[in-house]
Amino acid sequence: MEIKHLFDGIYDSRKVLITGHTGFKGSWLSILLHQLGAKVYGYALEPPTDPSLYKLAHVDQLVTSMIGDIRDYDLLLETIRKHKPEIIIHMAAQPLVIESYRNPRETYEINVMGTVNVLEAARQAGGIRAILNVTTDKCYENKEWLWGYRENEPMGGYDPYSNSKACSELLTSSFRSSFFNPGDYDKHHVALASARAGNVIGGGDWAADRLIPDFVRAIIKGEKVKIRSPYAIRPWQHVLEPLTGYLTLCSYLFKEGPGFAEGWNFGADESDAHNVEWVIKKVCEQWGESASYEIDKSPQPHEATYLRLDCSKAKARLNWHPVWTVEKALECTVRWTKEYLGHEDLQQVCIAQINEYFNTREEISNFFGKIN
Repeated sequence: MEIKHLFDGIYDSRKVLITGHTGFKGSWLSILLHQLGAKVYGYALEPPTDPSLYKLAHVDQLVTSMIGDIRDYDLLLETIRKHKPEIIIHMAAQPLVIESYRNPRETYEINVMGTVNVLEAARQAGGIRAILNVTTDKCYENKEWLWGYRENEPMGGYDPYSNSKACSELLTSSFRSSFFNPGDYDKHHVALASARAGNVIGGGDWAADRLIPDFVRAIIKGEKVKIRSPYAIRPWQHVLEPLTGYLTLCSYLFKEGPGFAEGWNFGADESDAHNVEWVIKKVCEQWGESASYEIDKSPQPHEATYLRLDCSKAKARLNWHPVWTVEKALECTVRWTKEYLGHEDLQQVCIAQINEYFNTREEISNFFGKIN
C-alpha cells in the first residue's frame, strides 16, 4: 500500500526529528515516518534493550541518527541546529514505573530536565513549526475512577515515573504560555502540544517488567510467564494506534498551528479495557503450544488498579479513532514474535503490519466517512 498521501502528504520530504528513536515506540515511528516519505532524524541513547527492535529491523538504515543523552543540552542543540527539523516529536524517556522506584533521581533528570532541554533547544535553534511532547496516561492524578480522564483533569502521579511525566506536562504548558504562546503565533510560528497514551503492545518490545515482553521471554525459555497485579485493568492498544494519533496531531499543528497547541489523549476504546489476567490468557490461547502463566504473589510496588483515557476530543476535533481491537493487536504481536523466531526480515514484517493497519483504517473510512 502506498501511504505517502496520508495525513494530506504533510510528511513527504518533511524533516522530522524523533528523540528516543532507538526505543520500541521510537523504532516503529521511525519506520512509519520513513514509509510516509519523511526525512527522519533521531537523537537517543543506544537501544535500551538487547535484543531491540531498532537493531532487529535495521532502523538505522532509515534514520540519520545521533547517539546522545537527552540530558546533554549542548549536543542536543547542536543536533537540532545541524539538521534543521520542521517537526520534533519528543519521546526520549525513562518509561518504566518499577525502574522509577529503583532510580527516582535519574527518572526525574531524564523525564523532566530532558523535556526542558528539548523545548529550550528548539526555542534557541529556531525554524521548528511543530513540537509534540509524548507523555503517558499516568500523568493524571489517579482517583481510580471507572470513567476516563479528560485532558483538563489535574496532573498528579503516585510513583516517580508517573509524577515525572506530570511534571513534564506542566513544564510543557509553561513553555507554551511563556515562549510559544498561541496568541503570539505570528511572531514565533511554533505550535507546541502534548500527547498522552496508555498501554501499548506490538512486536519488538523487549522492555523489562512489561506484560507482553515478559511473556515472550518466558516462551523463548520454555517457562511459565509470571504476572503481577492480575486484576489491574488497562486499555490495551497496538502501538500503531497512538503513533497515528501523534502524526495526525502533528499534521494539524504544522498546518493550522495554535488552534491545536494543547494536551491530547490517544487511548483505546472502553471495550478494549481488560485486566492483566484476561490479556495473558488471550495471548496464551493465540500462541498455542502449551503457553501458560502463573501469578507472582511476591510483594509488588504500588501501581494504579484502573486507568483509562477519554479520547472524545481527539475523535471530535482530529477525526482520530482507534481501529484495531485488543484481540487484533495481540494477534499481530504474536504473529510478529513468531516471525522473529522464524528469522524473517523484521523491517519488512513491520512494514507489512503498517500497511495492514492503514488498510483497516481505509476500510473503516470508506464505511463511516473520512477518519485520520
